[in-house]
Amino acid sequence: MSEQNYTEFLGDTLNEAAKIALSYFGNVTGNTKAEDSNQVLTDADVAVGEYIVERVQAAYPAYNVIDEEAGVIDKKSSLTWVIDPIDGTSNFAAGTPDWGIMIGLLEDNQPIAGGIIAPVYNHLYLAEKGGPATRNGQPIRVTQETDLLKTLVSFGIDSHREDPAITAKECAIMSNVILAVRNIRASGSEAIDPMYVADGRYGGRVNYSGKIWDVVAPQAIIEAAGGVFTDATGQPIDYSNALERTSQNFTSCMASPQLHAQLLQEIHRA
Repeated sequence: MSEQNYTEFLGDTLNEAAKIALSYFGNVTGNTKAEDSNQVLTDADVAVGEYIVERVQAAYPAYNVIDEEAGVIDKKSSLTWVIDPIDGTSNFAAGTPDWGIMIGLLEDNQPIAGGIIAPVYNHLYLAEKGGPATRNGQPIRVTQETDLLKTLVSFGIDSHREDPAITAKECAIMSNVILAVRNIRASGSEAIDPMYVADGRYGGRVNYSGKIWDVVAPQAIIEAAGGVFTDATGQPIDYSNALERTSQNFTSCMASPQLHAQLLQEIHRA
């Protein structure tokens, strides 16, 4: 397969993966992960992940792979597929619609392609570096609104029972953001809220709890849609040594260029 055909590969793979996920949806229960009580695993995560990894290895056998459930496949390549087989697994297990499947591609520590599908909503988002971002084949752009106060903003936060002071600090930041926007939203899925930023429905998104598979695909799509995607302090996300950083927390802040600057002002005021 041509290396210039990532979006076609992503679209085909995600559409098939969505069929697998939907065959489980409404018929599974989630098991809490021992290493993180905020995280849930279902049989669908495993089945979808196995399918995507198989497709990736068949089409791009020389590329590295990071899969949330399967782990790391190191081919000593400068290119790495990063897979989240079900993002929003708690929602999926509860039978609510806000979940999706995400595949991103890193080259030399930079996101160069991404695909996300939200099967219940029948929304397929695709992007490749230098090209447009699309939803179901139609180009999308971040909002043109320049006043943060006139927008909805998504905010993601998990509990930190091991250190409640972290949760208190993040809630203080969220309080600043709430006062600066029209209102706050939170689906609990990086396959949903960031894409509402990409297609202009939300003004921005801030997330304090994530892993590498939560940021690669959304970043590729947000940037192709004209947005800015950084960590929650405003710094570029560091993807170096990605294969060794699957347990690391990745924060994110995404918006149009003007709204991104306004969001960071509120974050830094806390």
